[in-house]
Amino acid sequence: MSSASFWDRTAAKYAKSPIADEVTYEKKLALTREHLNPESKVLELGCGTGTTALKHAPYAQQIDAWDISPKMLEIARQKQAQQQISNVTFHCGQISAMTLPKASYDLAMAHSVLHLLDDKEATLHTIYEALKPGGIFVSSTACLGNKLKWLKLIAKPMCLLGFWPPVYFFSSEELQTAITRAGFTIEHSWLPEKAVAHFFIARKPVKAQADRWGSYPAANI
Repeated sequence: MSSASFWDRTAAKYAKSPIADEVTYEKKLALTREHLNPESKVLELGCGTGTTALKHAPYAQQIDAWDISPKMLEIARQKQAQQQISNVTFHCGQISAMTLPKASYDLAMAHSVLHLLDDKEATLHTIYEALKPGGIFVSSTACLGNKLKWLKLIAKPMCLLGFWPPVYFFSSEELQTAITRAGFTIEHSWLPEKAVAHFFIARKPVKAQADRWGSYPAANI
C-alpha cells in the first residue's frame, strides 16, 4: 500500500482524533508565531488536514501547505471554507517530487512527517533551498529511535498489512545532526517529558549555502 493510499483511507478517522497534548501543541504554536509577521510567506510539508496551517494563517501573509493525501486535503479545504480563511493554499504532491522556488519563504514547517520519508536528508535540503537567507525551519518529529526501538520488531509486518504507513527510526541526536548538516543552525530544541516528538526551531544562515563551500563550482560540491 502506498503512503497516499494509507492516509486517504485513514483521513476521516485522523480528522476526528483529538490532539493528544493540547498544552504542548499550543506552546509549539506560540513558539512558531514568534517568527511570524504579517509579511511572512510560509511553507508547510505534510500538512494533513490543515489544522496547523489554518491556525497560523492570521499571523502570516501566505501559507503554501502540501500533503500527499487528496482525502486529507479535501478535509483541509472544507475546514478552510468553514473558517473563511483565504491566505492558505493547499497543494497535493509527493515531497520527493516537489519543485519549489528557491529562497522564497520566510518560514517552513515539517510536522510529524520526517520520520515517514525515505530520505529526510533530501527533504531538509529542499526546505533549506526554499527558505530565504535567515529563514526559519520548524519541525516536531517523532524520534522513534530514542526509547521505542522495540517497535522495529513489529513495524515491518504492520506496514505490510497496511496498519501503519512506512516509518523510519532515528534518535533526536540523529535528527539534529541531519538538520545541521543541511546547513541550519539550531536555535531551539525541546523534547517534552515523556514525549516522542522532538521540537526544533532552526535558522538558515544569512549567507547563502554556496558560501559554505567556498568558490567551488556546483558540479564539484
